[in-house]
Amino acid sequence: MKINTLIIIFVLPIIILLGILIFLHYQKSQLKVMDNNLTIIQLAEPKRRGEISFEETINQRRSVREYKDEPLTFSEVSQLLWSAQGLNQKGSRVVPSAGALYPIEVYVVVKNVEGLASGVYHYLPESHSIEIYLQKEISQKLADIALGQEHVLEAPVNIIISGVFSRTTNKYGQRGIQYVYQESGHAAQNVYLQAESLGLGTVVVGAFNQSGIDQLFNFKEDQKVLYIMPVGKNSFYKGKNKNS
Repeated sequence: MKINTLIIIFVLPIIILLGILIFLHYQKSQLKVMDNNLTIIQLAEPKRRGEISFEETINQRRSVREYKDEPLTFSEVSQLLWSAQGLNQKGSRVVPSAGALYPIEVYVVVKNVEGLASGVYHYLPESHSIEIYLQKEISQKLADIALGQEHVLEAPVNIIISGVFSRTTNKYGQRGIQYVYQESGHAAQNVYLQAESLGLGTVVVGAFNQSGIDQLFNFKEDQKVLYIMPVGKNSFYKGKNKNS
């Protein structure tokens, strides 16, 4: 039997099988998870050391409303969410919380992220993962509710910082309302600084129709959106890791 015939009979099927297995693995790794049944996506391990100093990051921080027409990477989204409500090396949240009650819930509206389908995802701090929350692209609706602010529409992602007030008011009463607003500010500033360190730009948006946005996210009366934070590639970035 000729060598070419042996290759066709024995080697080619193996190559085809390997190709099928690689394709299936790729499909699984790129899963868009638009299924309501246990849809959890593990995020990239957050980096604990940056390329520029903390002082440089503070010095360069600014509000950015214009972004490059480029997607964010999966790891950038992972890092941003960790900075907002992730766990530190001691297992506590990266932002302080009155009574360690953690009323802040973080969501990300994805429009253009490498390896992640458009939609709305809910951040799960304990496992540093996200779960699908809304299976649709809502950037236009979000921008309309935010009084037509173009940067909300143009950003590849919008981070949504919300508060579940009863978690804090059950212990602290009316004073707890103030604590929740304070904690949203802690989270937003972390996102600002993390974005700057990654060569990204963001801005806090507080001008929106409150009832409209809470309905868009199907929140119960006790949970309210406190901030919208559009994030995109920052063309004004002066740090060391422009290509991150």
